[in-house]
Amino acid sequence: MFDIGVNLTSSQFAKDHADVVARAHLAGVNGMLLTGTNIHESQQALLLAQQYQGCWSTAGVHPHDASHWQDETADTIRELAGASEVVAIGECGLDFNRNFSTPAEQERAFTAQLALAADLMMPVFLHCREAHERFITLLDPWLDKLPGVVLHCFTGTENEVRECLARGIFIGVTGWVCDERRGLELRELLPVIPAHQLLLETDAPYLLPRDLKPKPASRRNEPCYLPHILEKVAEWRGEDPAWLAQVTDDNARRLFRLA
Repeated sequence: MFDIGVNLTSSQFAKDHADVVARAHLAGVNGMLLTGTNIHESQQALLLAQQYQGCWSTAGVHPHDASHWQDETADTIRELAGASEVVAIGECGLDFNRNFSTPAEQERAFTAQLALAADLMMPVFLHCREAHERFITLLDPWLDKLPGVVLHCFTGTENEVRECLARGIFIGVTGWVCDERRGLELRELLPVIPAHQLLLETDAPYLLPRDLKPKPASRRNEPCYLPHILEKVAEWRGEDPAWLAQVTDDNARRLFRLA
């Protein structure tokens, strides 16, 4: 199994990185992509990926941090991307839900990172929340220049997922789908996503699956819970979990060009 979204740089993991990775491996998670959300976090994600077997990382600036984007930011990301462990540019995109950075700042940083990824011929790890129309408008001119695209932690509508799928975009599904309140719409969309475009992730330490039994003492999510997400997604898609585990693992390794 491959977890394409692990925020191992989070302060929630500061005291037990090694234990978290070890529990993931014991659970059968043999691949993890550590998310970089700004320059500092991207640097830290790379250091962790270099430290732990079966880990790779991204380098980029999340829309929340887009206000800090400067011309030299791209140079730093380019330098990070030179490491073999860095396999995607991002997390980048648009988030008009919170607007911690202005829409204009977000669009500038997003477009700059798409251009950088195209220049480096690297896949992109994308974020979109309540910004689909503008997101697609900015992304479209770059699609034929990028080797791969994943929209991580998808929580949009059927129309939105279909527009992404038609463009060859991979869809990342998290434990959000296990939420009996907020995740029902996503659960209904699972059959719409072709297996060859599906990726699974925990987005740990966030989005702990609400239906875990027994319920963990801590609300902190971990990559060791990816098998639970996999089993539920397979159940709702009517597929064999072992088969889906192999397919999604293959998808991740193909997208991020891993051996």
